[in-house]
Amino acid sequence: MLDKQLLLNVLKKTISYGGEYADIFVEQRKPVSIQLEDNRVEKVITGIDYGAGIRLIYKGKSAYAYSNDLSEKSLLRAASEVSRTASRAISDTIIDLRTKTPSVSFDIRLFPEGIPMEKKISLVRRADNVARSFNPKIRQVNVMYRDSIQRVQIATSEGIIAEDERVHTLIAVQVIAADGDIIQTGYEPAGGFIGFELFDDIDIEELSLKAAKRAVMMLNARQAPGGRMSVVISSTAGGTMIHEAIGHGLEADLAQQGLSVYSKKIDKQVASSLITVIDDSTIPQKRGSFRFDDEGTPSQKTVLVENGILKCYMYDRLTATKDGVRSTGNGRRESYQHRPIPRMTNTFIAPGEISPEEILRSVEGGLLVEKMGGGQVNTVTGDFVFEVQEGYLINKGKRGEPVRGATLTGNGPDVLRSIDMVGSDLGFSIGTCGKDGQGVPVSDAMPTLRIPEMVVGGKV
Repeated sequence: MLDKQLLLNVLKKTISYGGEYADIFVEQRKPVSIQLEDNRVEKVITGIDYGAGIRLIYKGKSAYAYSNDLSEKSLLRAASEVSRTASRAISDTIIDLRTKTPSVSFDIRLFPEGIPMEKKISLVRRADNVARSFNPKIRQVNVMYRDSIQRVQIATSEGIIAEDERVHTLIAVQVIAADGDIIQTGYEPAGGFIGFELFDDIDIEELSLKAAKRAVMMLNARQAPGGRMSVVISSTAGGTMIHEAIGHGLEADLAQQGLSVYSKKIDKQVASSLITVIDDSTIPQKRGSFRFDDEGTPSQKTVLVENGILKCYMYDRLTATKDGVRSTGNGRRESYQHRPIPRMTNTFIAPGEISPEEILRSVEGGLLVEKMGGGQVNTVTGDFVFEVQEGYLINKGKRGEPVRGATLTGNGPDVLRSIDMVGSDLGFSIGTCGKDGQGVPVSDAMPTLRIPEMVVGGKV
């Protein structure tokens, strides 16, 4: 991290030709990655990366430069280049830098950098052995372990210094099973803003076995029937649908550019009155959490949709300035090499009051989704398609036989408006969200939901 005087010199140079705002983002990251494929460890990657990004906002646009050379000469040269985006030299700017205290605290019990590499590799091998020994139809097992410690320092022309230490630990098991021409995949990840104590909370053998069982079970599942039907999405399915069907559309840059079906919809109904959507970066141990965002704005809980009414978009500083509001703490970037943009953190539909069992009993026939796969969404129209990784037919209010090959097709606002039952549970999933060539850690969650009618892709 840089000393206060150097930060001050860089900021003054950045804003020396004018501009509304300047900041410097300093990062040090220590990652570890272990990848096991085909019963052997293929990659073990460790290292350290550090650098700084310098930004100037001028007339609603931003200029950005970065360097992995943290010497004063290099940073001032980058600041000088950025400063020339503005039009005229100004007198010396007064900036009084003060360190900001975070409003939340995240406790890490076991820092992963203190855990021997042999123990991490042993963990990966255990997951592989459990999955492989489950059934002879399992053809391939991939296990990926990652941890990282990211230390960031953000200083702004408004006089703020914000510092954060973000510890992430992650493991994911992918199992591929085959029977003749039929190939099925089981995938289970776990992780978050947490240290190696993650493995006190989860059993790696159970996680691996869960992925293996799903892959083998789906081999014997019949093809899902296609057509319009009732759909119950379990909380165990994770929050893929909320992330894609509405999450991206509520990021302010897309909304401002007219690239979202939710553009210009503030204070209008965009979902059922049962639906409240929240983005919250303050939740302990969740993958999208932090103390400050990548612009130095404190983490916070933002109600995006309240009882079906759109209340707010997710803003970074630049988009907030354009709309004349305050940042919601959603300015995020992959690294010092990237400028911040509005991104989700931990995004979820708030739980309701009905038990998941009651929701299932209310459906005579349809599809129960227990695990969601990948998906695509057109943010302009809201149209989406999602794969179902684990699904079951519903038979007279009970979970019936498993089916494979199902997809869910619909329009985000239409589906959200049609939801008529919201469960009292809440299940989180984790991922790395891609946008504008950047990836950031996120988590998403939904309670069990009932959608009275939806297009299910399958065998007709």
